[in-house]
Amino acid sequence: MTNLRFTAGIVLLALVGSANAGDFVVAQKAKAFSVKKLNIKVGDTVKFVNEDAMVHNVFSLSDAKSFDLGAYGQGASKSVTFDKPGTVEVECAVHPDMKMVIEVAK
Repeated sequence: MTNLRFTAGIVLLALVGSANAGDFVVAQKAKAFSVKKLNIKVGDTVKFVNEDAMVHNVFSLSDAKSFDLGAYGQGASKSVTFDKPGTVEVECAVHPDMKMVIEVAK
């Protein structure tokens, strides 16, 4: 019975943790991100939606979160979940002037 309570407690904590996570959307339109800076928390997810008629390739080489979403076209989206605090500089490999910053807090 003790193991069952312990397991139920772990499951409950996992559900509460995921319920507190936020979802954010950043669009790419007119060769620009829809926001220049975004403040989120650890565990939050950002969906990058391509609203341009051209391909974008969103990436970051930041220590806080390194990722490369690959090339994707109009109407497509890709998401990133941020798992540690810090500053994440986001760019587009296709359009070097496209830049934004995501501040991830604890």
